[in-house]
Amino acid sequence: MPVNTVLGLFARSPIKPLEKHISKVEECCELLIPFFVAAQAKNWEQAEQLRLQISELEKQADHLKRELRLKLPRGLFMPVERGDMLELLTQQDKIANKAKDIAGRVVGRHLLIPEVMASHFSRYLRRCLDATAQACRVINELDSLLETGFLGREMELVTGMIDELDRIEDDTDLLQAQLCQQLHQIESDLNPIDVMFLYRILEWVGDLADQALRVGVRLELMIGRS
Repeated sequence: MPVNTVLGLFARSPIKPLEKHISKVEECCELLIPFFVAAQAKNWEQAEQLRLQISELEKQADHLKRELRLKLPRGLFMPVERGDMLELLTQQDKIANKAKDIAGRVVGRHLLIPEVMASHFSRYLRRCLDATAQACRVINELDSLLETGFLGREMELVTGMIDELDRIEDDTDLLQAQLCQQLHQIESDLNPIDVMFLYRILEWVGDLADQALRVGVRLELMIGRS
């Protein structure tokens, strides 16, 4: 992306690059739904194709992150601190990194979620992705928030959205604990190495929601200093 393009983008809105990045991150994460469907069906060829798509979207998000870090002007007047924006960008990017790691590990070991856990895991995954989608919606409200000077009904809206993000993350913690309990009950019947990796996958899927919440927390800190 040419420097002039980046300058023009930030001149129009300092938030647009963050919105573009988080949208790419969410697109990356949403592919985990069909990815796990393919994996559970032992369609490893399709799962690998989806893993490659996830990896490509993560690369695109990473490219956006690097471009913005390098080309965000230091002297440009903005209503938010440059450092806060870059830190928020970093937190967003970690979500896509985790999605890539999850897909890579599952395909690498042809790892299956035990059948007794499968439906519960699907709910867990969907709820974690609710968190990443909520983080995306919050970031997409920032333009309106800037227009109001971080005041009024728009501020209340964004604060409420971050509160909802916190509630979603609480739900994922509960679902993760229940899944870990299920796995503990059947782990003696499974390959011990697979058990180790299954616990790791449960943790990493939960990290999607945890990291989405960190985006919301980081945004609150940024707003508080603005």
